[in-house]
Amino acid sequence: MLSVDIEKLYPAAKTLVKAHAASRIHAKDATLYDFSTEAQACAEQYMGWADLASHPQCSLEEVRTFADAAVADGIDTVILIGQGGSTQAPMTITKYNKVDKNRVSFKTLDSDSPVRVREMLTGCDPEKTLVIISSKSGSTIEPRLLLEAVRASFDKTLGADTVKHLVAITDPGSDLEAQARAEGWRAVFPGEPTVGGRFSALSIFGLLPAALAGIDLDEFMAHAVQAEEACSEDAIDNPAINLAAFLYDNYLKGRNKFSFLTPKRGRVLGLWIEQLVAESLGKEGQGILPNIEIDSLLLTDDPGDRSIIMYQTKTDLWDESRNFEMSLAYIDNAIPRLNYRIESVYELAEHFIMWEYAIAMCGYLMQVCPFDQPDVASAKAEVIEILKNGQPEPNFTEVFTETVDMGRVEVSYAPVFEGCEDLHETLYALLSSIQPGDFFALNAFLPFTGEGRREAIETIRHGVAESFSVVSCLEVGPRYLHSTGQLQKGGPNMGVYLILSADELKDIPLPEAAEAASLGDLAKAQAAGDLITLAKRGRRCVHLHLPDNSGVTLRLLAQVVEDVIADIVTDRALAEAAAAEEEAELVDGTSEASAVMENVGGSEAGADGAEATDGAAAVATGEEAPGEPAIG
Repeated sequence: MLSVDIEKLYPAAKTLVKAHAASRIHAKDATLYDFSTEAQACAEQYMGWADLASHPQCSLEEVRTFADAAVADGIDTVILIGQGGSTQAPMTITKYNKVDKNRVSFKTLDSDSPVRVREMLTGCDPEKTLVIISSKSGSTIEPRLLLEAVRASFDKTLGADTVKHLVAITDPGSDLEAQARAEGWRAVFPGEPTVGGRFSALSIFGLLPAALAGIDLDEFMAHAVQAEEACSEDAIDNPAINLAAFLYDNYLKGRNKFSFLTPKRGRVLGLWIEQLVAESLGKEGQGILPNIEIDSLLLTDDPGDRSIIMYQTKTDLWDESRNFEMSLAYIDNAIPRLNYRIESVYELAEHFIMWEYAIAMCGYLMQVCPFDQPDVASAKAEVIEILKNGQPEPNFTEVFTETVDMGRVEVSYAPVFEGCEDLHETLYALLSSIQPGDFFALNAFLPFTGEGRREAIETIRHGVAESFSVVSCLEVGPRYLHSTGQLQKGGPNMGVYLILSADELKDIPLPEAAEAASLGDLAKAQAAGDLITLAKRGRRCVHLHLPDNSGVTLRLLAQVVEDVIADIVTDRALAEAAAAEEEAELVDGTSEASAVMENVGGSEAGADGAEATDGAAAVATGEEAPGEPAIG
């Protein structure tokens, strides 16, 4: 059952108990959000998640029967195509359980990188593969176009039988449902319209993948029911209330970020938490940023702008456990911390419930609606506009390396950097704008597989984190557009963004009727649309479109960024030294001036004293004192 090591009771916990927030959420009482008409109206439509454990919106038996039959038919691989909330919980469940043995190979495809798509398709046999297209609206562009790419590949082997390997999870009445039924797909599972994507972990969107992986749904939901009972109680020991109060009260103290620390197995839970927190609370100039990359040595001294949420997970490797413990050993104890533990995949259900309730309560405390994502929709509109009218012209292009001609990089930036004429100057302006309390995000529409790619990108992220002592995030495009992208655009203006995309060496073409000519064109449009949307909101952002995404090109880019960082650090050190010298000279000058004044003051005082003595003597002798009028 849910347990937490909590250092103290945070004041907001009493506020939540007094407001009956937990029980009102469970009762789907939208008036909890009556601080605005829009928030209450949105809550009325999207609170169906609050009792999914006790009242599942799908038949567990039907889901289990379907999954068992698919495996019995020889299915050994499942590819889940989706985006945002449709994929995060399934990815968390299946990846966490992979260590304990999924009964199928479960792959999540939420990237439009041709490299990633080819890698996934090469590793599966279409005859033994089930493809799930998971989209609540049924119209999200990434799943639709990814389906086209996967289907074209499967058709080469399966022909007309491809439809027998396709499954749709979507809300009733969507275009995806209509297409699946018209074409005779293997199955269509309806979603619940009142359950938003990031709150859908315990809906059909999460349960069907869990069943296919071989997870016992009855046990999984039994854990969820226990958590729902605990988290819907108006009590001071409610774990969701404690989590919400921890986040909110630290937020009020300026700790508007938290570091998510966990062994490797638990990091996939961080991706789910990242979306839930950032997309639910990052709006109207407010927001709490989850940082799921581990830079624990940056926490040896309390930076003052973050807290820590730590998850211990079951691991059979002593070295991995010891490595994690060592990463925690040097963290400043002054940083507020919550400690959790997960022993099995079934306990994930409890933590899904706890976090959903806690973030819904944070929305109440922060007076923001936790169920909408207005800036995600704005970014989507920009992408569609670019695909219709063509890519915007970059501010300039240049050969971005001096020693080797790797091709030209296209550089585009927000108006705040107007006047920058080369890459070094642009990156210098971007990175030198980082101030204490900011965060840096590397928004990369790049493949993270293949030799040298991930390492080069991490070099950039780590370099910024270590040099400027700020939270530094690595965001995978287009996934982050449906996650932290909302906070980046709608939250406080504390982010600095470097957006990366690249030409594809072997692109994957799409049908003529598709919005994009290829997956590579889609990725570039999304990166460009992100820059435009961020820039309209006054954010500090730069988009680099590279000539290719090879490991060597990314390493050379990392070297360029390292050189820029070195110049900034050197210039700041020189500026600080000059300022210190100027201050010292000012202090010395002030001291000398004071000494002169003291000497001058002493001389004047001596003269005055002499005059006073002379005057006194004159009075005593009846003579006129010097400088004084004669008496009588």
